[in-house]
Amino acid sequence: MDDMPARAEAIEDFAAALRQLRKSVGNPPFREMSGRSGAISHTTLHEATKGNRLPSWETTTEFVKACGADPAAYRERWERANLAVRSAGAGLEAFATDVASQPPRPAGEIAGDVRPVPSAPGGRGRFRPRPAALAVAAVGAATAVLVVVAVNRGSGTDGHGLDPSESPSNSGLSAADCPVHATNPPSSPPAHEGDSAKFIGDITLPDCTRVGPRQTLTKVWRLKNAGTVPWKGYSLHRLDLPQRPDQCQTVSDVPIKDTRPGEMVDIRTEITTPSKPGLCYVRFKMMEGSGRVAFPGGRPLNFQVIVG
Repeated sequence: MDDMPARAEAIEDFAAALRQLRKSVGNPPFREMSGRSGAISHTTLHEATKGNRLPSWETTTEFVKACGADPAAYRERWERANLAVRSAGAGLEAFATDVASQPPRPAGEIAGDVRPVPSAPGGRGRFRPRPAALAVAAVGAATAVLVVVAVNRGSGTDGHGLDPSESPSNSGLSAADCPVHATNPPSSPPAHEGDSAKFIGDITLPDCTRVGPRQTLTKVWRLKNAGTVPWKGYSLHRLDLPQRPDQCQTVSDVPIKDTRPGEMVDIRTEITTPSKPGLCYVRFKMMEGSGRVAFPGGRPLNFQVIVG
């Protein structure tokens, strides 16, 4: 049974709701809305209204807040649309991420909305980047571990991009594998010359912290803007998508407060642990304001927690 028409209708209906909300407050320019948000680019906000893909809940929240409305009023509608997207068609794994539109980049540089395509005969579903946005789906995230690593630890931010094939697979990891040490990706310059990030510490949930099942916890990393480029509209984008029910659940995109060179910033996200015991190993890459990978040659930030 082909569920793609239902999926397209769900996405368009949600986009129409966002367009109507914006119209109701006088159609403010997307750049103005981005300025009100301080956490998301104008390109991403514009994409949310086009009906090409479902925006993440994080983007929806920022869009609605920029229009002066209550995001809670849109949660149920977004959940219904998300369910339609995720369940559309056997062999499809539909999910929404929504970093700003960029031309295609090499595999491994996760930076945008992913558009599902049917599985090849005898093969698994795959994802194809749209010309308007980047994306490569890394194999699922594991169970429940929180950790952030940097240049001198397992997952630095002072370098550049990640090819998912260069990091340990999340499948088959157990508590005995903690801490997981990522390999170094190929050397590559940052998206902006002079940009640099330094990992300061895990404020909460250091590597291999043991946590209970079905818990909602807050992970906090502390980073320093160690370069000469202001961080405006930066975010962390989760690599391990789509999220399976047996994995730690997080938002796909974690906003980073605007940070000037020399300043430190705490980045926080809520995680919900799965019901099954095991190791949760989840990876993020830092995205700059226009939706590109900020440090394509650096190891991703990650969190690792042991559930059970």
